Amino acid sequence: MISLKNNLYRSHMCGKLSSKHIGAEVKIAGWVNNIRKMGSLTFLTLRDQTGIVQVFIEDDSLTQNLTRESTVTISGTVRSRGEKNINHDMATGEIEVVAKTLEVLGACEETLPFEIVRAREQNENTRLKYRYIDLRNEQNYKNILLRADLLKFIREQMNDLEFVEVQTPILTSSSPEGARDYLVPSRINAGQFYALPQSPQIFKQLLMISGFTRYFQIAPCFRDEDARADRSPTEFYQIDFEGSFLSQEDILEVLQTILYNTLTHFTTLQVDKPPFVRIKYNDSMEMYGSDKPDLRNPLKLICLTEPFTHHTFTVLNGKHIYALKAKANEMGRRFFDGLTDFIKLQGAGGLVYLKFDGESLSGPASKYFDENDLNNLKKIAGLEAGDTLFVVCDADKEKAMKLTGLLRNELGEKLNLIDKSCFKPCFIVDFPFYEKDDDGNVAFAHNPFTFPQGGMSALKEMNPFDILAYQYDLVLNGVELASGAVRNHSRDVMVEAFRLAGYPRETVEEKFPALFNAFKFGAPPHAGAAIGFDRLLMFLCDESSIKEVMAFPMNKSAQDPLMGAPSNVTDKQLKDVHIKIDL
Repeated sequence: MISLKNNLYRSHMCGKLSSKHIGAEVKIAGWVNNIRKMGSLTFLTLRDQTGIVQVFIEDDSLTQNLTRESTVTISGTVRSRGEKNINHDMATGEIEVVAKTLEVLGACEETLPFEIVRAREQNENTRLKYRYIDLRNEQNYKNILLRADLLKFIREQMNDLEFVEVQTPILTSSSPEGARDYLVPSRINAGQFYALPQSPQIFKQLLMISGFTRYFQIAPCFRDEDARADRSPTEFYQIDFEGSFLSQEDILEVLQTILYNTLTHFTTLQVDKPPFVRIKYNDSMEMYGSDKPDLRNPLKLICLTEPFTHHTFTVLNGKHIYALKAKANEMGRRFFDGLTDFIKLQGAGGLVYLKFDGESLSGPASKYFDENDLNNLKKIAGLEAGDTLFVVCDADKEKAMKLTGLLRNELGEKLNLIDKSCFKPCFIVDFPFYEKDDDGNVAFAHNPFTFPQGGMSALKEMNPFDILAYQYDLVLNGVELASGAVRNHSRDVMVEAFRLAGYPRETVEEKFPALFNAFKFGAPPHAGAAIGFDRLLMFLCDESSIKEVMAFPMNKSAQDPLMGAPSNVTDKQLKDVHIKIDL
């Protein structure tokens, strides 16, 4: 830290004072955290970035009209508080500063809009409108400090892995990458628009073609998406990296190295050691009903389609049927009704549950299941005394699996099955290259710049929906933390891949001219990934909302109550960028 010996306001930081400073003359500065009057004597605590320290003031005139949250500078002598007066809840609890002078630098002239210690109890818009006060809350403040530590740690790791930090443009061209673009009108080029990058995808591929062996940046990404707990509606950051002449195995090695080192450095929870569990996409859907399974949850899907799809129970007839088995026989009717309501909200027709006491089934639907059915359930599901079978079905197989996966998550929470003492990462690999859109047509399932397994031969000879991609996700405790792929580096493969998805060659040339032309000039094989920086920080801070780890986030409506964004602009500003508003 820079020396403070010539600082006008402080010679020491509050939280750095300790018993080794007893007898020293010090000058400290910060916010008045608390004031306690005892007759003519005053005790206050002073807070700065490093922590708080108690100040003893004998001269009552120094604290006339002094208010909490004012900024002050205090000079005085450090002394011991004595064995009986030690505050073990404060890092500086063994000492205090006996004040000689106190100068108010910035008075807090108004009543705070809310108590800082109760900041998190306020509604979102109030917190964000007064974010500079909200951030004074200890937990909020620590989250931002940890963010800085994580930024530094990630950069050190990437440098150790010989990745070179390169910054890519914020103003670029619009491209169909999945989410809506944020558009920026051009003043100089009338009627034309820039777009804020959804990711540095094309730029990092161009860097590989430029000859940079390994690239990374902690990149801002802008997507016009609806907000949710782990997604900002406007802007977020990702740890973006790419390497030329690297394979899928190389990138997975980098991912697990970064994540394992980060989790073990910043947390005390148990972390599964590399190599991380690897699960194929289809297997993940069949086992967990999700491509981002929480492996802390022991429940797995049980497929009951084959023996029960032709059952006389009309609810199951002709359906794809999946079940979950859990010890829940002792749960009351409200529990089961709650699960039924939950699964219906997700789009299911209902929930069938069967309790087994070791001899027979019970539950509202048990009358439809005979002895032969019970034997099938014992054989397939391994049904034992005390087990409850939760059955979900749908005419669409993928929907049936996803619904059961959502129920798996809910049961894990309701029955306290999830081990909260650990981190269980895994890789999901072998994603489908294509999927059906709402009209049944071929569409890209993930990043359109991914290389298909089998290359051109697969595109030419296979059913598009059977083609797999060199696409991989890193999942942590049920959250997609990172995604990446081996990239396409061939113009011919690129054109054919887009053709199958309904885009002619002309569209590819028009939408991706830089990449399309660059592939002509010796493009190396390359691969990479991007880790959600804010999501990773959420885990380290043990937060459930991404807003809690960002300094100045937007609200759920993509508005900033603090700065008043988005806002109206003047007619002159609109005229400068050749825009008329027609509402």
